[in-house]
Amino acid sequence: MTRKRILITGGAGFLGSNLCDRFIKEDYHVIAMDNLITGDLRNIQHLFKLENFEFYHHDVSKFIHVPGNLDYILHFASPASPIDYLKIPIQTLKVGSLGTHNCLGLAKAKNARILVASTSEIYGDPEVHPQPEEYWGHVNPIGPRGVYDEAKRFQEAMTMAYNRFHGVETRIVRIFNTYGPRMRLNDGRALPAFIGQALRGEDITVFGDGSQTRSFCFVDDLVEGIYRLLMSDYDLPVNIGNPSEITIKEFAEEIIQLTGTQQKIVFKPLPQDDPKQRRPDISKAKEILNWEPRVSRKDGLAITYEYFKSLPEYIITPREFQSK
Repeated sequence: MTRKRILITGGAGFLGSNLCDRFIKEDYHVIAMDNLITGDLRNIQHLFKLENFEFYHHDVSKFIHVPGNLDYILHFASPASPIDYLKIPIQTLKVGSLGTHNCLGLAKAKNARILVASTSEIYGDPEVHPQPEEYWGHVNPIGPRGVYDEAKRFQEAMTMAYNRFHGVETRIVRIFNTYGPRMRLNDGRALPAFIGQALRGEDITVFGDGSQTRSFCFVDDLVEGIYRLLMSDYDLPVNIGNPSEITIKEFAEEIIQLTGTQQKIVFKPLPQDDPKQRRPDISKAKEILNWEPRVSRKDGLAITYEYFKSLPEYIITPREFQSK
């Protein structure tokens, strides 16, 4: 039987590489595409030996050519952390607009079903809590975070336009805070930042007073939700995340306890437009996909901590690390 073929943009990134693994496990022919601005080939190097895996080094903001048929496209190409999208704001806007346009055009040409990766950031600093898919958000379009927030909001609008006008089979996943192996050490998000500081013997930096909340979903749970959404018949956005909510200060304390270190928590000013609350309403995911997260934060953090400890960057003393 001929294998189904799937293109995964951003395939060398944190989420993209985990999705490559999942679809290889499901016996698909997987084509990963990445321009490697934030992706890392080390995330997929174990797949290069497989005959049902290909890698294209390409920027999806430019025309995409993939020979042969495609059954599915997962569009996950985008910077996803504040450090990245504040450093490369134009590229962030382009991948959300031009990149999405190119992926949707490819889906139309190949008669493929496409799932685009949106984000909880489309809700901005929410005035509704928890956030259901029907909430339209509270976003500052010209603030520093606007380059990411508005790129994703435009991405959703264009996806639905292709669905309604061209009849393209589309799916939209709104991803809430996710963590797990293959996160980048320096991507600026709370979990790798806190674990990195703990391992280097540095104080833990919390922005604001630490009362802002986040809801962390382990990557395996997220991948399962994405897989179920892709295979579903539902074409409107669906939240995928873990509704277990925690303050950032409490989260920092959990990391200190996990790592067995003795760091102090130090507080710095909260960045502009940083969301005060973040928790998904996953009623739709439960009802439509029969999905909810299975991995507890305690178990997921233990797995993630072991991953970070194994990285070459951390198999050195704090003094050596700080001198690099």
